[in-house]
Amino acid sequence: MTATYTFDVFSSLDGFGTARGDWGGYWGKQGPELLDHRLAQYSEEQRMVFGANTYRAFAEILAAGTEESVRDPWVTRMRNLPATVVSTTLQGPLDWPDATVVSSDALDVVARLKEESEVPLRSHGSLSMNRALMAAGLVDRVQVTIYPVITGQTGLNPIFQDAADFDLELIEHRTLDGHIQELIYRPTLHT
Repeated sequence: MTATYTFDVFSSLDGFGTARGDWGGYWGKQGPELLDHRLAQYSEEQRMVFGANTYRAFAEILAAGTEESVRDPWVTRMRNLPATVVSTTLQGPLDWPDATVVSSDALDVVARLKEESEVPLRSHGSLSMNRALMAAGLVDRVQVTIYPVITGQTGLNPIFQDAADFDLELIEHRTLDGHIQELIYRPTLHT
């Protein structure tokens, strides 16, 4: 049995993963339905997979406690899930309760995890790593949560910049708090 791998990402309508300025976590658009839904998703047994940059960003934000969103129960739950951090620059132990650093190529690591894991795999963020995994056919689901903002002037981290071309099959969708869209797709490399 092969474990399912989900690339889970937050996005502005124009495709940015974050923004500079005074937007705050979730671009200030979160509500109780989103937060409850996220907690339910992260309450399921799964293994997190992070690239080094995303791990560093999460560790820094969580340690500083500067974002209001770091106190959300789903973030606490995510931090307490087992995690694999793919990095050639980090060494353990990490400031994450159940994290393992694997110093190898992300494609090899995720292919092995998909074969060996008894629980689904999920990666929140890790944009460049997940673009490479998608191109290699290792991502089973792309979960994009779209916030009702356009960050044309302040947007950072274009989610699919320099990605390969993909056809997407919509397999789930929902509206949360009346204005946030969660879209879950099955990606297929466009040939």
